[in-house]
Amino acid sequence: MGLYEHVPHPHIAARAEAGPVKVADQIPQAEGKSGLRRWYTKGNAWLAVKVTAGVGSMTCAWLFCILAIAGLPTALQPGNIGFLFWFSSDLLQLTLLSVIIVGQNIQASASDKRSEQTYRDAESILHECLELQKHLQAQDTILEQMISAVPPAAT
Repeated sequence: MGLYEHVPHPHIAARAEAGPVKVADQIPQAEGKSGLRRWYTKGNAWLAVKVTAGVGSMTCAWLFCILAIAGLPTALQPGNIGFLFWFSSDLLQLTLLSVIIVGQNIQASASDKRSEQTYRDAESILHECLELQKHLQAQDTILEQMISAVPPAAT
């Protein structure tokens, strides 16, 4: 036995097993619920992801833009909402909804990549610390051998 005994922190094993947190991991899994509640929660999560993926595409943004433009002639007729109201309520809201979701999806992807990189960095640092502990243990062994080889001082 050396001067120091390393006891790994329990979080190290749990962290290695779990891996980095990602956006997709945040979807509720309805664990602990039973029957209809479980189906309802999982079904809602599935539907929300699918609708968000559909609406959060540039294809949908262009389709909403075309839909809004198709309503422009009606908006410009006398007695109707007019250009400014059409522009702010139809064109901007419909089109920007999808564009903002696309932007959020890109940001979530970048966040997942940063999380993965941070996880790898932490794993590298942990590895280096464990190697450092091995190095120090080897030095402790040599120091103990040297100390035991020195004869006791005469008094």
